[in-house]
Amino acid sequence: MGLTFTLKHRFFSAFRELFVHHHGSLAFRSKLFALVISADSESTLESFMVVKKEALKIYSNDESRANLLVTYTMELVNKIHNGNGLSIDSLVDSIVRELKFAPRYAKKIDIESLKQLLELTNNEDILTYQKNILEFLQNIKDETLNTKKNQIESDEKKLSVEKN
Repeated sequence: MGLTFTLKHRFFSAFRELFVHHHGSLAFRSKLFALVISADSESTLESFMVVKKEALKIYSNDESRANLLVTYTMELVNKIHNGNGLSIDSLVDSIVRELKFAPRYAKKIDIESLKQLLELTNNEDILTYQKNILEFLQNIKDETLNTKKNQIESDEKKLSVEKN
């Protein structure tokens, strides 16, 4: 990669929250994908191709936004695999904290999209671990949607008013 690309990428990464519309939502989704992908220390490029395909569905073929989701997911997976201050446990904690802060994010947990990543795993132990992760995500989604229903409705009303 060229120096220009590297500098641009680092600058953009440092100020992502300022430049990316609904950064929190995108970051939350990337954490979900990264959680499942990073459970397999031998994750492959195909994993990120699944993320890209799903991102294009989520963001109505917005290539730029889809690429941001893939890039952020890759960054998180690399941090976990390289031991750069992030672990699967800390990622789970972060997801749980965000759901407490913004329960409406529970609607963004799409188990069917995440299941596609399991098809790329050949190791039975890793596959079991990933299935446990998906079960955990489904449980926390259901729990959040049930216990925080009123707060979710209130937050969504506020967001729709802000859009207008």
